[in-house]
Amino acid sequence: MIINAKDLIVGRMATVVAKKALLGEKVDIVNCQDTYMTGKSSYLHGEYKRRSEQGTFKGPFLPKMPDRFVRRVIRGMLPYKQEKGKKAFARVMCYVGIPKEFEGKEMVSVDNAHISKVKNMDYLQVKDICKKLGTRE
Repeated sequence: MIINAKDLIVGRMATVVAKKALLGEKVDIVNCQDTYMTGKSSYLHGEYKRRSEQGTFKGPFLPKMPDRFVRRVIRGMLPYKQEKGKKAFARVMCYVGIPKEFEGKEMVSVDNAHISKVKNMDYLQVKDICKKLGTRE
């Protein structure tokens, strides 16, 4: 299953992806940089800046690239410390843009996770959060 994540809310998409992965389906997510997180931008920037600065040299480490950021959100919805969660997490892959191997193939979207379902204007793109965290792209 290939999911086009353009204009989707990360959390709502991640629940669908986690369920599919736990059921044994391989899930590839493209256009991860174009997903959205809901919440006020000042709160989102502050919270992820705080998370990136906390901890010691041993971790926890917050990913700065959009594809890894989205994959980390999905990991939070899986029992990744158990064997079934590790196997499910291995079946999930995220990509920035659309790789050549997926061009021309059928992509699906999660209708319940579209950003048009949000009634307010408090949301932010994942690529903007990652730029604040210091990504190189």
